[in-house]
Amino acid sequence: MHLLACIALILPITEALTQRDNTSAATPAVSESAESGVRDDPQTPAATSPPNESSPPGSSDAPAQSAAQSTVPTSKQQPKRILGIMPNYRAVSAGAIPPPPTPKQAFKIATQNSFDYSSFVFVGITSLLAEATDAHPQLGHGIGGYGQYYWRGFVDKTDGNYLVIFALPTVFHEDERYYAKGEGGFFKRAIYAASRVLITPDYHGHNTINASEILGRAMAQGISTAYYPSHDRTLGALANKYAYAIGRDALTNVFREFWPDIATHVLHRHP
Repeated sequence: MHLLACIALILPITEALTQRDNTSAATPAVSESAESGVRDDPQTPAATSPPNESSPPGSSDAPAQSAAQSTVPTSKQQPKRILGIMPNYRAVSAGAIPPPPTPKQAFKIATQNSFDYSSFVFVGITSLLAEATDAHPQLGHGIGGYGQYYWRGFVDKTDGNYLVIFALPTVFHEDERYYAKGEGGFFKRAIYAASRVLITPDYHGHNTINASEILGRAMAQGISTAYYPSHDRTLGALANKYAYAIGRDALTNVFREFWPDIATHVLHRHP
């Protein structure tokens, strides 16, 4: 019940936490599929070498970036922030084909995703839920107990972000951004979005097993054994937390996928 309650509450707030500067800063790559106007898989970016870190996005490439953004219909654009509040750093608009992120850019996204003001609110809510349901009895209750829950929750979130978004993608050459599909039936899009926790493009634009997500979340659980009480270091407890982290990321992707539709057709506003 605790896991379901957390997922239901954090979905509208969460680690939808992710691409403030990424979409607008990405420069469209030139590839055979881009030139022909055909793209087989919206999750697969163009096969291209990572941009030179000495030429950061937003400098001399600004006109090209603006042109690329203008080619994506407004109703399919992923905003930097959802409702002007929730960060959406890791999402790429449907049809956009940016080059893979450099390690420097991946580190920036992980930092934004970890230390945005909404991250502190997110951890505050999940910590309050955890204390209310007595998820970790050994951490206590009241203000002192809440503080024990809070700092552990923040460390869980932060080390997970740096492992999944920056460290492991740099090692495995994987692009951990979410490439929106933007078209097709509801179930087809929902399954596509949720499955991105298992499938992601590499730097050459080929879909591969999402080792960064799968191993990164597992490594974060291993690290947590250093600061959680002994009662929470059992295999069952760690598996539960691991499933929660993977499920949260999958649901966040689904929310990202359908947000432009919700904004356009339900709220009657631009995403």
